[in-house]
Amino acid sequence: MTGAATKILTVFEELVGTELPISVCCWDGSQAGPPDAAARVHFRNRRALRRVLYSPDELGLARAYVSGDLDIDGDIFALLDVPDLVSRIGDHRISEMSAGAVLRTGATLVGLGALGLPPKPPSIEMRRKPGRRHSRSRDSETVSHHYDVGNAFYELFLGPSMVYSCGYWPTGTQTLEDAQRGKLDLICRKLGLKPGMRLLDVGCGWGSMALHAAQNYGVEVVGVSLSHEQVEYAKGRVSDAGLTDRIEIRVQDYRDVDDGPYDAISSIGMSEHVGLANLQTYTAKLYGLLKPEGRLLNHAIASVKSLPDKVVDGRSFIDRYIFPDGEILSLSKTVDALERSGFETRDSESLREHYALTLRAWVANLRENWDAAVGEVGAPRVRTWLLYLAASALGFEEAHRLTIHQVLAVKPGARGTSGMPKSREGWSL
Repeated sequence: MTGAATKILTVFEELVGTELPISVCCWDGSQAGPPDAAARVHFRNRRALRRVLYSPDELGLARAYVSGDLDIDGDIFALLDVPDLVSRIGDHRISEMSAGAVLRTGATLVGLGALGLPPKPPSIEMRRKPGRRHSRSRDSETVSHHYDVGNAFYELFLGPSMVYSCGYWPTGTQTLEDAQRGKLDLICRKLGLKPGMRLLDVGCGWGSMALHAAQNYGVEVVGVSLSHEQVEYAKGRVSDAGLTDRIEIRVQDYRDVDDGPYDAISSIGMSEHVGLANLQTYTAKLYGLLKPEGRLLNHAIASVKSLPDKVVDGRSFIDRYIFPDGEILSLSKTVDALERSGFETRDSESLREHYALTLRAWVANLRENWDAAVGEVGAPRVRTWLLYLAASALGFEEAHRLTIHQVLAVKPGARGTSGMPKSREGWSL
Protein backbone atom coordinates (compact mmCIF):
# COMPACT_ATOMS: atom_id res chain seq x y z
CA MET A 1 0.00 0.00 0.00
CA THR A 2 1.40 3.42 -1.01
CA GLY A 3 2.06 5.70 1.94
CA ALA A 4 0.77 9.22 2.32
CA ALA A 5 4.14 10.79 1.52
CA THR A 6 4.28 9.37 -2.02
CA LYS A 7 0.72 10.45 -2.70
CA ILE A 8 1.32 13.98 -1.41
CA LEU A 9 4.54 14.39 -3.39
CA THR A 10 2.73 13.20 -6.51
CA VAL A 11 -0.09 15.70 -5.93
CA PHE A 12 2.28 18.63 -5.47
CA GLU A 13 4.34 17.70 -8.51
CA GLU A 14 1.10 17.56 -10.48
CA LEU A 15 0.10 20.99 -9.21
CA VAL A 16 3.51 22.53 -9.84
CA GLY A 17 3.94 20.79 -13.16
CA THR A 18 7.44 19.46 -12.57
CA GLU A 19 9.44 17.04 -10.44
CA LEU A 20 10.39 18.53 -7.07
CA PRO A 21 13.91 18.16 -5.61
CA ILE A 22 12.61 17.73 -2.07
CA SER A 23 11.66 14.83 0.17
CA VAL A 24 8.38 14.40 2.01
CA CYS A 25 7.51 12.54 5.20
CA CYS A 26 4.12 12.12 6.79
CA TRP A 27 2.11 11.40 9.90
CA ASP A 28 1.97 7.70 8.99
CA GLY A 29 5.76 7.36 8.98
CA SER A 30 6.02 7.16 5.18
CA GLN A 31 8.71 8.97 3.18
CA ALA A 32 9.13 9.87 -0.48
CA GLY A 33 11.51 11.78 -2.68
CA PRO A 34 15.30 11.88 -2.83
CA PRO A 35 16.73 10.70 0.51
CA ASP A 36 19.62 13.17 0.18
CA ALA A 37 17.39 16.17 -0.62
CA ALA A 38 18.56 19.42 0.98
CA ALA A 39 15.05 20.10 2.28
CA ARG A 40 12.40 17.80 3.70
CA VAL A 41 8.75 18.75 4.18
CA HIS A 42 7.09 16.99 7.10
CA PHE A 43 3.27 16.82 7.04
CA ARG A 44 2.53 16.21 10.71
CA ASN A 45 -1.21 15.74 10.22
CA ARG A 46 -4.04 15.93 7.68
CA ARG A 47 -4.88 19.44 8.80
CA ALA A 48 -1.81 20.67 6.92
CA LEU A 49 -3.38 19.41 3.69
CA ARG A 50 -6.68 21.09 4.51
CA ARG A 51 -4.92 24.41 5.01
CA VAL A 52 -3.42 24.15 1.52
CA LEU A 53 -6.69 22.88 0.02
CA TYR A 54 -8.71 25.83 1.33
CA SER A 55 -6.01 28.37 0.43
CA PRO A 56 -4.12 26.90 -2.55
CA ASP A 57 -1.51 29.64 -2.61
CA GLU A 58 1.25 31.05 -0.42
CA LEU A 59 -1.19 31.80 2.41
CA GLY A 60 -2.22 28.16 2.82
CA LEU A 61 1.35 26.92 2.87
CA ALA A 62 2.34 29.65 5.30
CA ARG A 63 -0.53 28.83 7.64
CA ALA A 64 0.44 25.17 7.65
CA TYR A 65 4.05 26.01 8.55
CA VAL A 66 3.33 28.77 11.08
CA SER A 67 0.79 26.59 12.91
CA GLY A 68 3.23 23.68 13.15
CA ASP A 69 1.04 21.35 11.08
CA LEU A 70 3.88 21.30 8.56
CA ASP A 71 7.60 21.36 9.30
CA ILE A 72 10.57 22.15 7.09
CA ASP A 73 13.71 20.24 7.96
CA GLY A 74 17.11 21.02 6.50
CA ASP A 75 17.75 23.99 4.23
CA ILE A 76 14.69 26.23 4.02
CA PHE A 77 16.35 28.15 1.18
CA ALA A 78 16.47 24.96 -0.90
CA LEU A 79 12.71 24.59 -0.58
CA LEU A 80 11.78 28.23 -1.19
CA ASP A 81 14.17 28.44 -4.13
CA VAL A 82 12.31 25.77 -6.12
CA PRO A 83 11.27 27.77 -9.21
CA ASP A 84 7.63 28.94 -9.04
CA LEU A 85 6.82 26.49 -6.23
CA VAL A 86 4.25 28.74 -4.57
CA SER A 87 3.00 30.66 -7.57
CA ARG A 88 2.25 27.45 -9.51
CA ILE A 89 0.03 26.07 -6.74
CA GLY A 90 -3.30 27.77 -7.24
CA ASP A 91 -6.29 28.27 -9.47
CA HIS A 92 -4.28 29.34 -12.52
CA ARG A 93 -2.29 26.11 -12.50
CA ILE A 94 -5.39 23.99 -11.95
CA SER A 95 -6.99 25.63 -14.99
CA GLU A 96 -4.06 24.37 -17.07
CA MET A 97 -4.47 20.76 -15.93
CA SER A 98 -6.51 18.21 -17.83
CA ALA A 99 -9.86 17.10 -16.43
CA GLY A 100 -8.39 13.69 -15.67
CA ALA A 101 -5.49 15.18 -13.73
CA VAL A 102 -7.84 17.36 -11.71
CA LEU A 103 -10.00 14.36 -10.85
CA ARG A 104 -6.97 12.24 -9.88
CA THR A 105 -5.65 15.02 -7.66
CA GLY A 106 -9.02 15.52 -6.01
CA ALA A 107 -9.50 11.81 -5.42
CA THR A 108 -6.03 11.53 -3.86
CA LEU A 109 -6.71 14.42 -1.49
CA VAL A 110 -10.05 12.90 -0.48
CA GLY A 111 -8.38 9.57 0.16
CA LEU A 112 -5.78 11.27 2.34
CA GLY A 113 -8.47 12.82 4.50
CA ALA A 114 -7.89 16.37 3.35
CA LEU A 115 -11.58 17.23 3.28
CA GLY A 116 -13.24 18.72 6.34
CA LEU A 117 -13.99 22.07 7.89
CA PRO A 118 -11.43 24.79 7.14
CA PRO A 119 -8.94 25.06 10.02
CA LYS A 120 -8.79 28.32 11.93
CA PRO A 121 -5.84 30.53 10.97
CA PRO A 122 -2.96 30.75 13.46
CA SER A 123 -3.70 33.21 16.27
CA ILE A 124 -0.93 35.63 15.24
CA GLU A 125 -2.49 36.20 11.82
CA MET A 126 -3.85 39.73 11.41
CA ARG A 127 -7.00 39.67 9.29
CA ARG A 128 -9.35 42.57 9.86
CA LYS A 129 -7.67 45.90 10.33
CA PRO A 130 -9.71 48.73 11.86
CA GLY A 131 -10.17 52.11 10.22
CA ARG A 132 -9.34 53.57 6.83
CA ARG A 133 -6.17 52.29 5.18
CA HIS A 134 -3.18 54.41 6.26
CA SER A 135 -5.21 56.52 8.67
CA ARG A 136 -3.26 57.50 11.78
CA SER A 137 -5.09 54.98 13.96
CA ARG A 138 -4.75 52.11 11.49
CA ASP A 139 -1.08 52.83 10.84
CA SER A 140 -0.48 52.78 14.59
CA GLU A 141 -2.25 49.41 14.86
CA THR A 142 -0.37 47.79 12.00
CA VAL A 143 3.03 49.09 13.12
CA SER A 144 2.36 47.73 16.60
CA HIS A 145 1.47 44.33 15.09
CA HIS A 146 4.93 44.05 13.57
CA TYR A 147 7.23 45.83 16.00
CA ASP A 148 5.66 45.54 19.46
CA VAL A 149 6.35 41.84 19.91
CA GLY A 150 9.26 42.13 22.32
CA ASN A 151 12.57 43.93 21.94
CA ALA A 152 14.44 40.89 23.26
CA PHE A 153 13.20 38.88 20.28
CA TYR A 154 14.56 41.42 17.81
CA GLU A 155 17.90 41.47 19.63
CA LEU A 156 18.29 37.76 18.93
CA PHE A 157 18.41 38.12 15.15
CA LEU A 158 19.31 41.79 14.57
CA GLY A 159 22.33 41.61 16.86
CA PRO A 160 23.81 44.43 18.96
CA SER A 161 23.29 47.09 16.25
CA MET A 162 19.49 46.75 16.50
CA VAL A 163 19.18 47.99 12.93
CA TYR A 164 16.24 46.50 11.04
CA SER A 165 17.13 47.57 7.51
CA CYS A 166 19.57 46.72 4.76
CA GLY A 167 23.22 46.78 5.76
CA TYR A 168 26.06 48.03 3.55
CA TRP A 169 28.59 45.36 2.53
CA PRO A 170 31.44 46.87 0.50
CA THR A 171 34.42 44.64 -0.25
CA GLY A 172 36.09 43.55 2.96
CA THR A 173 33.03 43.78 5.21
CA GLN A 174 32.86 40.59 7.26
CA THR A 175 30.17 40.98 9.92
CA LEU A 176 26.60 42.16 10.20
CA GLU A 177 27.65 44.75 12.79
CA ASP A 178 30.22 46.21 10.39
CA ALA A 179 27.65 46.28 7.59
CA GLN A 180 25.09 48.13 9.71
CA ARG A 181 27.66 50.58 11.03
CA GLY A 182 28.80 51.18 7.47
CA LYS A 183 25.23 51.80 6.32
CA LEU A 184 24.54 54.36 9.05
CA ASP A 185 27.81 56.13 8.27
CA LEU A 186 27.06 56.14 4.55
CA ILE A 187 23.72 57.86 5.24
CA CYS A 188 25.33 60.43 7.53
CA ARG A 189 27.89 61.27 4.83
CA LYS A 190 25.26 61.54 2.13
CA LEU A 191 23.28 63.92 4.34
CA GLY A 192 26.40 66.04 4.89
CA LEU A 193 25.95 66.02 8.67
CA LYS A 194 28.13 68.42 10.68
CA PRO A 195 28.28 69.44 14.35
CA GLY A 196 25.41 71.68 15.36
CA MET A 197 23.01 70.47 12.67
CA ARG A 198 19.52 69.24 13.51
CA LEU A 199 18.45 65.85 12.12
CA LEU A 200 14.95 64.33 11.99
CA ASP A 201 14.96 60.52 11.84
CA VAL A 202 11.55 59.39 10.61
CA GLY A 203 10.72 55.86 11.74
CA CYS A 204 13.67 55.85 14.13
CA GLY A 205 13.33 52.21 15.20
CA TRP A 206 15.45 51.35 18.22
CA GLY A 207 17.46 54.57 17.95
CA SER A 208 20.54 53.33 16.11
CA MET A 209 20.67 56.09 13.49
CA ALA A 210 20.06 58.78 16.09
CA LEU A 211 22.87 57.46 18.27
CA HIS A 212 25.33 57.07 15.40
CA ALA A 213 24.67 60.58 14.08
CA ALA A 214 24.93 62.23 17.48
CA GLN A 215 28.01 60.30 18.61
CA ASN A 216 29.99 60.52 15.37
CA TYR A 217 28.78 63.73 13.71
CA GLY A 218 27.84 65.96 16.65
CA VAL A 219 24.28 66.64 15.53
CA GLU A 220 21.08 67.07 17.51
CA VAL A 221 18.47 64.44 16.63
CA VAL A 222 14.72 64.02 16.93
CA GLY A 223 13.56 60.45 16.26
CA VAL A 224 9.90 59.52 15.80
CA SER A 225 8.22 56.10 15.68
CA LEU A 226 4.73 54.69 16.14
CA SER A 227 6.07 51.70 18.08
CA HIS A 228 5.88 52.22 21.85
CA GLU A 229 8.30 49.37 22.53
CA GLN A 230 10.86 50.74 20.09
CA VAL A 231 10.65 54.21 21.61
CA GLU A 232 11.12 52.98 25.18
CA TYR A 233 14.10 50.88 24.09
CA ALA A 234 15.63 53.79 22.15
CA LYS A 235 15.18 56.15 25.09
CA GLY A 236 17.03 53.69 27.30
CA ARG A 237 19.93 53.50 24.86
CA VAL A 238 20.09 57.30 24.62
CA SER A 239 20.13 57.62 28.40
CA ASP A 240 22.82 54.95 28.76
CA ALA A 241 24.95 56.84 26.20
CA GLY A 242 24.54 60.11 28.13
CA LEU A 243 22.98 61.85 25.11
CA THR A 244 19.59 62.95 26.43
CA ASP A 245 20.63 66.57 25.85
CA ARG A 246 21.14 65.92 22.12
CA ILE A 247 18.65 63.18 21.22
CA GLU A 248 14.89 63.24 21.68
CA ILE A 249 12.85 60.12 20.86
CA ARG A 250 9.06 60.39 20.50
CA VAL A 251 6.03 58.24 19.85
CA GLN A 252 4.72 60.36 16.99
CA ASP A 253 3.28 60.07 13.49
CA TYR A 254 5.44 61.80 10.90
CA ARG A 255 2.34 63.77 9.86
CA ASP A 256 2.24 65.37 13.30
CA VAL A 257 5.85 66.60 13.44
CA ASP A 258 5.63 70.39 13.59
CA ASP A 259 8.91 71.62 15.05
CA GLY A 260 10.92 72.19 11.90
CA PRO A 261 12.95 73.36 10.20
CA TYR A 262 15.58 70.62 10.20
CA ASP A 263 18.93 70.63 8.43
CA ALA A 264 18.50 67.01 7.30
CA ILE A 265 15.99 64.17 7.39
CA SER A 266 16.66 60.42 7.30
CA SER A 267 13.90 57.93 6.56
CA ILE A 268 15.27 54.39 6.73
CA GLY A 269 12.91 51.51 5.96
CA MET A 270 9.86 53.58 6.89
CA SER A 271 8.24 54.80 3.68
CA GLU A 272 7.06 51.25 2.83
CA HIS A 273 4.43 51.87 5.51
CA VAL A 274 3.23 55.13 3.93
CA GLY A 275 1.30 53.75 0.97
CA LEU A 276 0.78 55.13 -2.52
CA ALA A 277 -2.29 57.14 -1.51
CA ASN A 278 -0.27 59.05 1.10
CA LEU A 279 3.05 59.19 -0.73
CA GLN A 280 2.58 62.78 -1.89
CA THR A 281 1.52 63.79 1.63
CA TYR A 282 4.66 62.16 2.98
CA THR A 283 7.08 63.87 0.59
CA ALA A 284 5.36 67.26 0.95
CA LYS A 285 5.48 67.00 4.74
CA LEU A 286 9.20 66.24 4.77
CA TYR A 287 9.85 69.03 2.27
CA GLY A 288 8.10 71.47 4.56
CA LEU A 289 10.17 70.38 7.55
CA LEU A 290 13.53 71.03 5.85
CA LYS A 291 15.59 74.20 5.66
CA PRO A 292 16.58 75.44 2.19
CA GLU A 293 19.48 73.27 0.97
CA GLY A 294 18.44 70.63 3.50
CA ARG A 295 18.83 67.02 2.39
CA LEU A 296 16.52 64.01 2.64
CA LEU A 297 17.78 60.42 2.47
CA ASN A 298 14.92 58.01 1.72
CA HIS A 299 16.05 54.39 2.12
CA ALA A 300 13.28 52.04 0.98
CA ILE A 301 12.45 48.71 -0.65
CA ALA A 302 11.16 49.09 -4.20
CA SER A 303 9.61 46.86 -6.81
CA VAL A 304 11.75 46.26 -9.87
CA LYS A 305 8.71 46.84 -12.07
CA SER A 306 5.72 49.07 -11.40
CA LEU A 307 2.88 47.17 -9.73
CA PRO A 308 -0.85 47.90 -10.14
CA ASP A 309 -1.90 51.00 -8.21
CA LYS A 310 -4.96 49.25 -6.75
CA VAL A 311 -4.19 47.61 -3.43
CA VAL A 312 -6.01 44.40 -2.51
CA ASP A 313 -6.15 43.53 1.18
CA GLY A 314 -5.48 40.24 2.77
CA ARG A 315 -4.39 37.48 0.38
CA SER A 316 -0.65 37.51 0.87
CA PHE A 317 1.48 36.07 3.64
CA ILE A 318 3.23 39.44 4.01
CA ASP A 319 -0.05 41.33 4.52
CA ARG A 320 -1.50 38.84 7.00
CA TYR A 321 1.60 38.15 9.09
CA ILE A 322 4.41 40.63 8.52
CA PHE A 323 3.61 44.12 7.23
CA PRO A 324 -0.15 44.71 7.21
CA ASP A 325 -0.91 47.53 4.76
CA GLY A 326 2.72 47.66 3.61
CA GLU A 327 3.14 48.76 0.00
CA ILE A 328 6.21 48.24 -2.17
CA LEU A 329 6.36 51.00 -4.76
CA SER A 330 8.58 51.43 -7.78
CA LEU A 331 11.49 53.83 -7.58
CA SER A 332 9.87 55.96 -10.29
CA LYS A 333 6.79 56.61 -8.13
CA THR A 334 8.93 57.71 -5.17
CA VAL A 335 11.09 60.02 -7.26
CA ASP A 336 8.01 61.47 -8.96
CA ALA A 337 6.41 62.26 -5.59
CA LEU A 338 9.62 63.86 -4.32
CA GLU A 339 9.94 66.08 -7.36
CA ARG A 340 6.27 67.06 -7.33
CA SER A 341 6.80 68.25 -3.76
CA GLY A 342 9.69 70.48 -4.84
CA PHE A 343 12.72 68.29 -4.13
CA GLU A 344 15.63 67.98 -6.52
CA THR A 345 16.70 64.34 -6.78
CA ARG A 346 20.46 64.21 -6.57
CA ASP A 347 21.30 60.53 -6.35
CA SER A 348 19.89 57.02 -6.14
CA GLU A 349 21.94 54.00 -5.13
CA SER A 350 20.67 50.43 -5.36
CA LEU A 351 21.67 48.11 -2.51
CA ARG A 352 19.79 45.01 -3.69
CA GLU A 353 22.61 42.52 -3.24
CA HIS A 354 23.46 44.10 0.11
CA TYR A 355 19.98 43.35 1.43
CA ALA A 356 20.23 39.70 0.42
CA LEU A 357 23.43 39.42 2.48
CA THR A 358 21.78 41.19 5.42
CA LEU A 359 18.74 38.92 5.36
CA ARG A 360 20.87 35.77 5.25
CA ALA A 361 22.79 37.06 8.28
CA TRP A 362 19.47 37.57 10.12
CA VAL A 363 18.36 34.05 9.18
CA ALA A 364 21.62 32.64 10.55
CA ASN A 365 21.16 34.56 13.80
CA LEU A 366 17.57 33.40 14.18
CA ARG A 367 18.50 29.77 13.61
CA GLU A 368 21.36 30.02 16.08
CA ASN A 369 19.06 31.52 18.72
CA TRP A 370 15.95 29.47 17.86
CA ASP A 371 15.18 28.14 21.34
CA ALA A 372 15.65 31.52 22.98
CA ALA A 373 13.43 33.15 20.35
CA VAL A 374 10.67 30.60 20.90
CA GLY A 375 10.94 31.28 24.61
CA GLU A 376 10.42 35.00 23.96
CA VAL A 377 7.55 35.04 21.46
CA GLY A 378 6.42 31.45 20.84
CA ALA A 379 7.04 29.04 17.98
CA PRO A 380 4.38 30.41 15.57
CA ARG A 381 5.93 33.87 15.49
CA VAL A 382 9.48 32.57 15.15
CA ARG A 383 8.37 30.33 12.28
CA THR A 384 6.72 33.37 10.69
CA TRP A 385 9.92 35.41 10.84
CA LEU A 386 12.11 32.60 9.53
CA LEU A 387 9.82 32.10 6.54
CA TYR A 388 9.67 35.83 5.89
CA LEU A 389 13.40 36.49 6.19
CA ALA A 390 14.43 33.48 4.09
CA ALA A 391 11.91 34.20 1.33
CA SER A 392 12.93 37.86 1.31
CA ALA A 393 16.61 36.97 0.95
CA LEU A 394 15.81 34.96 -2.18
CA GLY A 395 13.61 37.79 -3.44
CA PHE A 396 16.49 40.25 -3.30
CA GLU A 397 18.88 37.79 -4.91
CA GLU A 398 16.66 37.66 -8.02
CA ALA A 399 17.05 40.69 -10.26
CA HIS A 400 13.44 40.75 -11.47
CA ARG A 401 11.54 41.03 -8.16
CA LEU A 402 12.67 43.31 -5.33
CA THR A 403 15.32 45.96 -4.95
CA ILE A 404 16.16 48.69 -2.46
CA HIS A 405 17.27 52.26 -3.08
CA GLN A 406 18.77 55.09 -1.13
CA VAL A 407 17.38 58.21 -2.78
CA LEU A 408 19.11 61.47 -1.88
CA ALA A 409 17.09 64.62 -2.50
CA VAL A 410 17.62 68.27 -1.61
CA LYS A 411 15.29 71.20 -0.97
CA PRO A 412 16.64 73.93 -3.28
CA GLY A 413 17.76 77.24 -1.84
CA ALA A 414 16.31 80.60 -2.79
CA ARG A 415 18.20 80.73 -6.09
CA GLY A 416 18.09 77.02 -6.77
CA THR A 417 21.27 76.28 -4.90
CA SER A 418 21.75 72.81 -3.42
CA GLY A 419 24.84 73.02 -1.22
CA MET A 420 25.75 69.59 -2.56
CA PRO A 421 29.26 68.38 -3.41
CA LYS A 422 29.88 68.10 -7.13
CA SER A 423 30.50 64.36 -7.02
CA ARG A 424 29.95 61.31 -4.86
CA GLU A 425 33.56 61.50 -3.75
CA GLY A 426 32.55 64.54 -1.69
CA TRP A 427 30.52 62.30 0.63
CA SER A 428 33.60 60.41 1.73
CA LEU A 429 35.52 63.48 2.90
